Amino acid sequence: MDKIYDKCCGIDVHKKLIVTCFRCGRKQEVRDFDATTRELLELADWLKEGGCEMVAMESTASYWKPLYNILEFSDLNAIVVNIRHMKAVPGRKTDVKDAEWIADLLQHGLFQPSYIPNKDQRELRELVRYRKSLVGERTRELNRLQKMLEGANIKLSGTVSDINGKSARSILEYLLTEESIDGTKYDEMYKQKVIAHNLKATKEQIIDDLNGVMSPLQRRMMKELLAHLDELNEHIKNLDDEIDNFMKPKEKQALQAIQDVTGIGNTSAQAIISVIGADMARFPTDKHISSWAGLCPGDNESAKKRKSGKTKKGNSRLRTTLITCAHAAVKNKKSYFHAQFMRISAHRGPKRAYVAVAHSMLIAIYHILKDGVVFKDLGSDYYNQFNKERKINAYLKKLKALGWEAPVVAA
Repeated sequence: MDKIYDKCCGIDVHKKLIVTCFRCGRKQEVRDFDATTRELLELADWLKEGGCEMVAMESTASYWKPLYNILEFSDLNAIVVNIRHMKAVPGRKTDVKDAEWIADLLQHGLFQPSYIPNKDQRELRELVRYRKSLVGERTRELNRLQKMLEGANIKLSGTVSDINGKSARSILEYLLTEESIDGTKYDEMYKQKVIAHNLKATKEQIIDDLNGVMSPLQRRMMKELLAHLDELNEHIKNLDDEIDNFMKPKEKQALQAIQDVTGIGNTSAQAIISVIGADMARFPTDKHISSWAGLCPGDNESAKKRKSGKTKKGNSRLRTTLITCAHAAVKNKKSYFHAQFMRISAHRGPKRAYVAVAHSMLIAIYHILKDGVVFKDLGSDYYNQFNKERKINAYLKKLKALGWEAPVVAA
């Protein structure tokens, strides 16, 4: 088998130990390093002195990131490889053998490198992921607040649609003062706009829903919970500003362009750009990025028989974000995505239909970013433009099966 690299290095990565195998032609040298920055810099200097052409490491949890940062800083070519692509023979596994096996596969060019964006995009990913974690924590706190209110016999969620809104917060702050709400107090709060004027619930219903039995302990717990919600809202707002300031002009331009796609808002667009970036040169076609995201049907064929074509594992954050956007897109009944969802869900089920819609959205995003085209929705009647006669005959057969007969027109 031909050799692609004459001088290369395979690295087995652990939390506190780095095992390296540096190959130079037929010779090899195995060395161990600690995972500290000082030791990693020594590793980089050793590889540079040996004229290493390429370094390959396994993507073990997040332990590969410090090593990759040092190699990138030292101008050494490095790739990160999926562990599933380089499993050795079972029963013969040690750290040294793993490093040797990685070096052997790398030397013969048998690795498919993982997509590792540049440092700026990796930092943008960290910002967006942290913002998502805080939003998730805020949602959990709102669920706890709802449970507390139910435990206190206060049906606030039946009165206001958004328990995190301004009107709900004003009502909660008044309830924590240990005062009850009667008709006179309701009129006063309504006049002061503490109770919003656009609530659909009647005056009597609101008074009944808000007069519960709240113990002193529940009040203290609720005050702490509301204070935590205020802190989370402030942190999320600060992260929104930080993300906006950190994004480069090209990324901001891409951010605005993909928001034209039905179902994609600003937050989702930021999450998408942080994962795939604004440059689509890494993905030759839309099929490549769809496969990388895990949104296209899988290949499973044997003896010319097509078996299960379920999607494979891809980038979980991109896949999750796009499927969330697909849920929003299909709600627009005038969009192509709604027609696609209705067409596929009828015979494949809603879950597969959402994945198919997310796949179509990713294809649109790819061509918007690569070709600079403007998104144009095909409309909800897109599928009605094809095979009209066949569809009419199919519907007539269904009507006839139900007992309906077409009226005979007299000549």
